[in-house]
Amino acid sequence: MKVSAGKSILSANDQQAARNLDRLTRDRLLAINILASPGAGKTSVIKRLLAALSPAHAVGVIEGDVASSIDTDAIVALGYPATQINTDGGCHLDAAMIDRALEALRLRGPGFLFIENIGNLICPTGFRLGESLRLLIASVPEGDDKPLKYPGAFATADAIVLNKMDLMPLVDFKMDSFLAAVRTVNRSVPVCNISCRNGMGFDALVGWLLEQGSRRPWMRR
Repeated sequence: MKVSAGKSILSANDQQAARNLDRLTRDRLLAINILASPGAGKTSVIKRLLAALSPAHAVGVIEGDVASSIDTDAIVALGYPATQINTDGGCHLDAAMIDRALEALRLRGPGFLFIENIGNLICPTGFRLGESLRLLIASVPEGDDKPLKYPGAFATADAIVLNKMDLMPLVDFKMDSFLAAVRTVNRSVPVCNISCRNGMGFDALVGWLLEQGSRRPWMRR
């Protein structure tokens, strides 16, 4: 009997992801795995969400980067708990990394934990981390064809954020084409149009997150 190495790795990862989810549930934390291409605005979105959700809720961040702690340092400087994972060239986070990061962060809910994954829309897609939700961030300058080029990432998203709407007048982005492409791979996913620069659309995004939290009895005080 042959077992492929890829399936074995994913199986071990899924088992650790399940343990992570159990721990997060005990700690009353709703974990959101954030996927995006480099430059789409992951950290900027997280910063605005942290400000909107605190202090009514506990909030924290696990930052994934190939190298450096630039984003983590910026979040800590704002007064929010954050811990860094450097993959040293790896193209995605995995559940074992999150297990170690949870030990370092020691966050307790009820509240929200944001996991900023490595910036690409391929490698992170197949690796569950123990999250309750996947939030995919696309941006207007990337173009309207990304859902068709990276269907796996868009298909597994629980919500899609289209960032940098303030740049719409400056680029050739067709909203109808983008939405049609999204619906091709994920028929029912909510899409929220936002701008980190001017705050457009964040009330709707925060409302969606709070609604998701309200569905978990362990999120209530």
